[in-house]
Amino acid sequence: MLANHLQNGVETAKLIWSRLPNAEDASDAELDEDGVLRNDGFDGVESLDYEVIENYAYRQEQARRGKLYVWYYVGVKWFFALLIGIGTGFAAVLINISVENFAGWKYSWTFTIIQRSYVAGFIVYTSINLALVFSSVYIITQFAPAAAGSGIPEIKGYLNGIDTRGILLFRTLIGKIFGSIGSVGGGLALGKEGPLVHTGACIASLLGQGGSTKYHLSTRWLQVFKSDRDRRDLVTCGCAAGVAAAFRAPVGGVLFALEEVTSWWRSQLMWRVFFTSAVVAVVVRTAMGWCKTGNCGHFGSGGFIIWDLSDGQEDYSFAELLPMAIIGVIGGLLGALFNQLTLYITHWRRNYLHKKGNRVKIIEACLISVITSVISFGLPLFRKCSACPDSDASIECPRAPGMYGNYVNFFCTKENEYNDLATIFFNTQDDAIRNLFSAKTIHEYSAQSLLTFLVMFYGLAVVTFGTAVPAGQFVPGIMIGSTYGRLVGMFVVRLYEKLNIEEGTYALLGAASFLGGSMRMTVSLCVIMVEITNNLKLLPLIMLVLLISKAVGDAFNEGLYEEQARLRGIPLLESRPKNLMRKMTAKEACGNQKVCYFTRVVKVADVAAILRTNSHNGFPVVDQSRSGETMVIGLILRSHLLVLLQSKADFQHSPLAVDMRSQSIPIRHSLSDFVKPVSSKGLSISDIHLSPDDLEMYIDLAPFVNPSPYVVPEDMSLTKVYNLFRQLGLRHIFVVPRASRVIGMITRKDLIFEDNDDSGSVELQSTSGSTSRRQ
Repeated sequence: MLANHLQNGVETAKLIWSRLPNAEDASDAELDEDGVLRNDGFDGVESLDYEVIENYAYRQEQARRGKLYVWYYVGVKWFFALLIGIGTGFAAVLINISVENFAGWKYSWTFTIIQRSYVAGFIVYTSINLALVFSSVYIITQFAPAAAGSGIPEIKGYLNGIDTRGILLFRTLIGKIFGSIGSVGGGLALGKEGPLVHTGACIASLLGQGGSTKYHLSTRWLQVFKSDRDRRDLVTCGCAAGVAAAFRAPVGGVLFALEEVTSWWRSQLMWRVFFTSAVVAVVVRTAMGWCKTGNCGHFGSGGFIIWDLSDGQEDYSFAELLPMAIIGVIGGLLGALFNQLTLYITHWRRNYLHKKGNRVKIIEACLISVITSVISFGLPLFRKCSACPDSDASIECPRAPGMYGNYVNFFCTKENEYNDLATIFFNTQDDAIRNLFSAKTIHEYSAQSLLTFLVMFYGLAVVTFGTAVPAGQFVPGIMIGSTYGRLVGMFVVRLYEKLNIEEGTYALLGAASFLGGSMRMTVSLCVIMVEITNNLKLLPLIMLVLLISKAVGDAFNEGLYEEQARLRGIPLLESRPKNLMRKMTAKEACGNQKVCYFTRVVKVADVAAILRTNSHNGFPVVDQSRSGETMVIGLILRSHLLVLLQSKADFQHSPLAVDMRSQSIPIRHSLSDFVKPVSSKGLSISDIHLSPDDLEMYIDLAPFVNPSPYVVPEDMSLTKVYNLFRQLGLRHIFVVPRASRVIGMITRKDLIFEDNDDSGSVELQSTSGSTSRRQ
């Protein structure tokens, strides 16, 4: 009987293994119709069109819209912000409930079994972790390859104007949610906070495009926003909602979106982002209140504050500022080292290891899972147990058999002993951090145990980052920082011999310093740490260590997300241009490249030929003036040309131009015809079939060009061009010779208008109260 079961198990394993794709399968994987990434990584990136294309169709549609439509448009934005908050909140609750229950069952079963046999307990513990991690990596490699990693570098690139294909699809959302449950529940050295940011962005993007057409989950009444600019605002709300849901820190979510991911910010957007974060807070709070009644299994014992330090250290002395500053320096050094090590390992993975196919990705994740289980279970076995403190009767030490949390009795010979290394290692990450942050627990941990955990967990976090599973770095960073922060706190307690010094306070400062040294966030991270610990008195100290750790880290390399974005080939435009740009002009940046352009009335065959021979996404359109000179009349996008070629509705036999001053120009296309699906490849010239008769016809491009593209003189410094490009979110800028004449000058007062409801006209206000005319 046993032999038959073993044989069946082996045959099942062989069947599953045979269905895993190998390197040949991965190399043949292409983008599907929804623009999903190739299995071997990102296929490429493309710029987004944040600039409004003010062509003839756009102006005609704007002229037909009244104030009622404007109010409707604004109301829909607020309604979408509400939906984003509700959706992200429910996604966060689902992930948290699933992770806590999987982890709770795992530790409860393991603790129950080790009362009889530690070997059997280890096998059960490792098997559960391996099964959860395998489910996560299998989902990612087979269903949603774009859901691997934290997703923050890709979302930051999207909000910077770069679209990485596949990052905002419905399958990416599903893969992110269920992949995070497996990877975090499987005990890997990673967190769910980064993936929640990506999850919120996916929910916002799907709402903005009306759902997913491939999976028949779309509705036309949601398809209101047609421009990349509006979708960018929704994704910004989703990012803030993700942070607010992950840390239960709504204000921190708003500041995170402002400081870390967005490149353009407006006051109107601030209101909607704040509203979305507030909705998330209400949803999460309501769900946690419902879970406290015991409806959510192992989840529900916590509160809205994740790690409460309100009963911690009340005050600090001037002498403590020096060790706190040292914590900041350590955080900057370890954070910069973490960024550099993960950069090297991720580069090796992407260029060598992961090119061997999905089977290698699965083996790698499963191997790391086994190593993590061996370390977290095995190292506490070699640690000598400590006697329980008897100073505080309210402390439950040790925990009852089969329970996990603080003061864990693991491989101890006496009943009143606990294993301090198991208290950190053999625990969920949230509970381990809560133990490290805990007050009134002086001498709970030995320096040897903390140092052992720091070295091992730091190494695991470096190796785990970059595997083919959803992975966040917030919680691992807090784990690492709180460990060496508590180490410093132990030495401070012994050095100053003061009873009011809490080791948990130094653990909090260490966590803030490592995150600041790795991610280089300051304001948002400071507010997040205050919100999740409920201790406003520590705000000046958190600010101090963040400033020091960021300054130290900046001396060595860039932040974690910037380094990873560069490694993924995402060309981010940073807030400041390079110093070399000050010595260059716009003409020098263009080089000797030949400009591809179209005439106003162009032959269909010429359009198709140019689109096939180059990959430019924007083309100048020129025309002859009455005096015979060539003049630029605007810019036309590649995506618009493809729509015109596919529809064939604007083909004409005559090469004569349409009179744009006529009021009877037929409008054969609406703005929705030119909308590119979110994060997909869209139309391609290879998808369009043109007959020989079609190729002999003509198109008048004037009604479809953007007649007012941004133009700079050829001798403008590249620094000014860079600032203009980034601050306005542009995709193309024309470089032209110096203009021959000036027809007018606009000043600040020319831009101040006031609606006059009585006359229906617009009155221009000047500083003197009278109308000013330009001479």
